[in-house]
Amino acid sequence: MADVAMAVMGASGLDPLQQALAPYPGAYSGIALGALLLVAWLANFVTKRILLRGLTRVVRMLPGNGGGAGINLRVIPRLANVVPALVISAGIGLVPDLPPALLHFIHGLCQAWVVLTVALAVSHALDLCNELYERRPDARNKPIKGYLQVVKILVFVLAGLSVVATLAGVKLLHVLTGLGAATAVFMLIFQDTILSLVASVQISGDGRIRIGDWIEMPSQNADGDVVDIALHTVTVQNWDKTVTTIPTKKLVTESFKNWRGMQEAGGRRIKRSLRLDQRSVHFLDQGELARLGQFALLGDYLQGKREELQRWNGEISARGMAPVNARRVTNLGTFRAYVQRYLENNPRIHQGMTLLVRQLEPTPQGLPLEIYCFTASTAWGDYEAAQSDLFDHLLAILPEFGLRVFQESSDAMLMQAHTLKQAAAAGV
Repeated sequence: MADVAMAVMGASGLDPLQQALAPYPGAYSGIALGALLLVAWLANFVTKRILLRGLTRVVRMLPGNGGGAGINLRVIPRLANVVPALVISAGIGLVPDLPPALLHFIHGLCQAWVVLTVALAVSHALDLCNELYERRPDARNKPIKGYLQVVKILVFVLAGLSVVATLAGVKLLHVLTGLGAATAVFMLIFQDTILSLVASVQISGDGRIRIGDWIEMPSQNADGDVVDIALHTVTVQNWDKTVTTIPTKKLVTESFKNWRGMQEAGGRRIKRSLRLDQRSVHFLDQGELARLGQFALLGDYLQGKREELQRWNGEISARGMAPVNARRVTNLGTFRAYVQRYLENNPRIHQGMTLLVRQLEPTPQGLPLEIYCFTASTAWGDYEAAQSDLFDHLLAILPEFGLRVFQESSDAMLMQAHTLKQAAAAGV
């Protein structure tokens, strides 16, 4: 296109026009400048409307990109903006009567535009690389977005220095040399970027954070899924659908909880206690033993206990010791055995992980009987449903063992007694 402009503007056929416009100063220069701009526009039109459309179709037809659906191809039209700048730079010298200083400035401006356009095109190309990389199955484990952002920063810094050098009429090497004295200032300016880069490398290297992880960081009010990992920030969508951005360096210098291990293990922990009224704990008599022996989960346990206690108590009796030394079955111990077997036969409880039913230290709020186990599903809804069903059953079956849940008293009983007293006084 630049050769066409030179040929058009330098043709001998334009001499009569130049002579006709000689009485009007600047008219021929204006027409020549308008023709150059028209040629530049035509070059841009041909490049974008014809060549680039064809190139885009070819790229979308290449195998392995799924027909190009959803692929961001902004890098191609961005590069097309270089063409008119090259045409103007090559043809501006043919426009007559322009001051040399203006010609020099336009040449520098065109070169600066080309550099800036190429930098933007490289930026879009890096975005495209990240978009294609994120389609890989293992991309969430090793994100590269932070590294690409560092490359973008370097590209724009070099492009900015090149533009400054071009417009100032000096060499880029001289500008870079002058920046050596300002290294300390740049280190101070880009301190956060450098720290974030180091943190991104550590996070990517040891895999402490991946896209899709559920993390909990109270200091940053973050509790949800990681949706984006960038150079400076990690974006977390909380369970209440709000979004929290965490500085990347915070994930290296401060503590947080990552629930990925729980999800990969395949079981989520239940650690919850029933607080029992200690006054309801007692020895079982023969009638209670017979009734509880009808429970399918307790038949073998009570039979084994009966045989064990008969041997022990028989030895006590043979040695002539007092009956107070005899052993007896308690309702609390029988309930613990029932809960243990109930968990072992529950399909919603993971049988390959720790499973405990244990007593904790008594407190003024009752005797804690802790259930420590893992559900077979890590999904939030399934976990809550399994936990709720478990404790629904245990609370409902407690009276069968003669046990009560501890509950702090309120004035409800006093009000009820007062109402009954008033009713009795009124003869109701």
